[in-house]
Amino acid sequence: MNRLAHEKSPYLLQHAANPVDWYPWGEEAFAAARRDDKPIFLSIGYSTCHWCHVMEHESFENDTVAGLLNRDFVAIKVDREERPDVDRVYMLFVQATTGSGGWPMSVWLTPDLKPFFGGTYFPPDSRYGRAGFADLLVQISRAWREDRAAVVESADSVLRPWRAPARGRAVTRVPGPDVLRHAVDRFRAAFDQGHGGFGGAPKFPRPSELLFLLRESARTGDDTARAMAIRTLEAMAAGGMRDHIGGGFHRYSVDAAWRVPHFEKMLYDQAQLVLAYLEAAEATGDRALADVAGDTLRYVARDLTDRQGGFHSAEDADSLPPERRGDAGARKTEGAFYLWGFDELGDLLGADADLVRARFGIVPSGNAPFDPHDEFGGRNLLYEARSVAELARDFGFSVEETQQRLARARTAMFDARELRPRPHLDDKVITAWNGLMIAAFARGSRVLGRDEWLTRAVDAAEFLRDRMWRMPERTLFRRYRDGEVAVAGFAEDYACAVWGALELVAAGANHGWLDWAVTLQHRQDELFSDDEDGGWFNTTGQDSSILLRLKDEHDGAESSASSVGVANLLTLARLTGDATWRDRAEATLMAFADQMAAPGRSVPLMLASLSAYHGASQPAGTGLRLA
Repeated sequence: MNRLAHEKSPYLLQHAANPVDWYPWGEEAFAAARRDDKPIFLSIGYSTCHWCHVMEHESFENDTVAGLLNRDFVAIKVDREERPDVDRVYMLFVQATTGSGGWPMSVWLTPDLKPFFGGTYFPPDSRYGRAGFADLLVQISRAWREDRAAVVESADSVLRPWRAPARGRAVTRVPGPDVLRHAVDRFRAAFDQGHGGFGGAPKFPRPSELLFLLRESARTGDDTARAMAIRTLEAMAAGGMRDHIGGGFHRYSVDAAWRVPHFEKMLYDQAQLVLAYLEAAEATGDRALADVAGDTLRYVARDLTDRQGGFHSAEDADSLPPERRGDAGARKTEGAFYLWGFDELGDLLGADADLVRARFGIVPSGNAPFDPHDEFGGRNLLYEARSVAELARDFGFSVEETQQRLARARTAMFDARELRPRPHLDDKVITAWNGLMIAAFARGSRVLGRDEWLTRAVDAAEFLRDRMWRMPERTLFRRYRDGEVAVAGFAEDYACAVWGALELVAAGANHGWLDWAVTLQHRQDELFSDDEDGGWFNTTGQDSSILLRLKDEHDGAESSASSVGVANLLTLARLTGDATWRDRAEATLMAFADQMAAPGRSVPLMLASLSAYHGASQPAGTGLRLA
């Protein structure tokens, strides 16, 4: 066992038995690099990352590769979910120097932590057009010994532009509604008319985009904006990205039709998708959209809830195939928990098997993206191939009876699937993601009239307030696992916790949550506010090991702290009547004027707030109750 055995992160613990002499991020590792005059090899990933598992098996479990790492480098392993501050700095470098990014991220640093070479996944030997990892280690070690000056200059030159001083706020008024109209036009140009969503494969759920379109439709009556959002939500719900048996959504679709998922499940996706489905249901009155939100909330309540009240982070894509249970040499494979054999359903469902096969596109040869001749071939993933109305017509049942038969089959399939080896659960509790999930449960309780979901939201919020918020230091911490609270929170942790508290207030929870939201917002402003350019930095700037104090200027899989923050400020202004909050919101909207007007779709949640600023004080359709 190496040093990672003493850590709490599930990702670091996965590597604790590697022959690599790993260090966690910290001064012990930095001091070793300085003392031994070695470059640092930094590996960043997370516990449910499929290609992280692949690179571990191929390289970090390999004695020869480990020997090279241990001889010539100080090896550091970082969980990007615990330390997004570290991840952001080196991801910026990798994207700037290679044109792409992802995980596992592999970066080589000088002993003073400046990056000079990087990439993502490297195979152990040269293949797929990529340099082999072992050969790369030899080449980099040689460059460090023989051409040190060039390596150091390269590191310095890359960092120099990012250390430019703040430029000051250039825009002096909040962008007008024309920015919103142009943004809708950009979405319209990228919209996939056939399958929903924007652009081609792979397709990621970006709920903040759909929230913007719904808000803007409510403000202007633009039916096209709403139609794009609804079509996308319906396509995601019908496709293989949704878990039709256990509820919830997988990470993304590898194809343009939302058919074939990457099977990991992330808490932040569940939370943001619930909010989008609820808002769409409110805007349309469509019960089917509300049912998708409810199904996702039930999944989180059942499978991602910590016994202390918080919510766990993720479930892996990989698991052991059921028939390989107990095989000491078996390796996990992606999607094994979720795939079905044609004959397996016949044995399980009897007379209803053909109905279920027709519903979910299940065929004898298998529809999953595996070679039918390999050991995992012939499996089927589930997607809605035919509607209930079509099934009722073709099988001679009423619509009601068809729905009842499908519901019984779903229960039987769920029970059978629970007997399979489960995917790995990353059971750490991340404050930012919990804030999002609290918001989703609170909104669900309000829209759907489910008191137990408000109870769930309050339990999680009390967990954050009682365990993650330390009053003497006035510090919100980021991570809890196995009894340990660690890592001072970042701007997104404060912003998302405020969002969750404000949704509790809207759902009618104890008004003490408004006081806590105000306290957290003040502290977020004190620690992270960018008084020169507006918005919020991700970090306090106090940790000298973080070379750059960055500010997210786009909404990705998770919306930026600035986008969440401006929405919170507008809500606080409305709830408290304090115009100071609105003034700060306006300053942030001005600060992001260029991003909102840019050709891409970089800050959709900020655009949603701008739409709310120019329109009604309430989000789209919040007066409708679908109880």
